[in-house]
Amino acid sequence: MKNLFKMVLVLLIFVVNLAIAQPSLADRPKVSKNPDYVQVTRTLNGLSALQETQDLTPELQQRIEELTLQKAAIESGVTWGQCSNETGNTIAIIGPASEESNTGNNNLYFLANGETTPEGWDCQGIYLPSGINVAGIESTPAVFKILDGTRLVASINPDSSAIEFNLPALKSSQENELTIPNVSQRFIESRIPSTFTAVELDD
Repeated sequence: MKNLFKMVLVLLIFVVNLAIAQPSLADRPKVSKNPDYVQVTRTLNGLSALQETQDLTPELQQRIEELTLQKAAIESGVTWGQCSNETGNTIAIIGPASEESNTGNNNLYFLANGETTPEGWDCQGIYLPSGINVAGIESTPAVFKILDGTRLVASINPDSSAIEFNLPALKSSQENELTIPNVSQRFIESRIPSTFTAVELDD
């Protein structure tokens, strides 16, 4: 009877420990399965192979350095991106859908001039309506996507009045792969800026 009581007590402690302990043995999601990571690695490998066969221009060398930093950002394990608006106007950004939304995996939000999305809130990119001048983007509407672990700053070039970004375009999509409405810049500027709820990050 005494042995049975000890066994039950040990089993009870084990079950309670499993219920309240952090899942320390659980593996992190493999970064190699992240589609952005796959794309960055493929592009970087191609440029590195090119570097071995010929001298690279300063522009291509800079691209290799930028991709290396982006790859490191994804490998850091940060699972969200951050957007800052220094354009002088409200801009539209893409982010996770709220729990009340039925529109899918993402929504259109409005970021006021001088504002930055909070840490932990996953800004996935900036929506570029048709008719606006954007450096490096040939046609709009489009979505300027960013990688997890990076901070995108949108600003205005005072000479050309074009929107510029501090990051190179990893992917600019005209295919509306992020389900968003087709709205104008005038509509975006007429919106009240969105309120973002900061996400509590794990230590």
